[in-house]
Amino acid sequence: MFNIVYENETDFEVDLTFAKSIVKELNVAEIELIVTDNSEIQEINLTARGKDKPTDVLSFPYETMPNTPIGSIVISKDFVEKYAKEYGHTPQEEFNLLFIHGILHLVGYDHETDKGEHRAKEEELIKKYKLPDSLIVRNS
Repeated sequence: MFNIVYENETDFEVDLTFAKSIVKELNVAEIELIVTDNSEIQEINLTARGKDKPTDVLSFPYETMPNTPIGSIVISKDFVEKYAKEYGHTPQEEFNLLFIHGILHLVGYDHETDKGEHRAKEEELIKKYKLPDSLIVRNS
């Protein structure tokens, strides 16, 4: 069974069809997904990482325990809207890109420490699902 525990604290409407496909493809039983705004994600970023600024997506892997999510992904709707406008694609496409980035962190990829594996897997999924370039690919 593949499941997304979903909480949306904003007025941004999200279609979870794509997210569910990625969860299934990566064989992830369950994750928690939270959509919030810049003010809330800044608070979370400060508390969890000591960085007093908003960010687009945060991932928090959990200890492996039976019948619990593998972790949480928090996405800022403000960044979704900003990047979609800036790069000329839909907010849903940008949301999907940030979701891919976040879930790859939950399954063990880390672009800050790996040798390009995170970027390569992200690019593979982007091409497979015909999405526009993600932030990590745009910055490469």
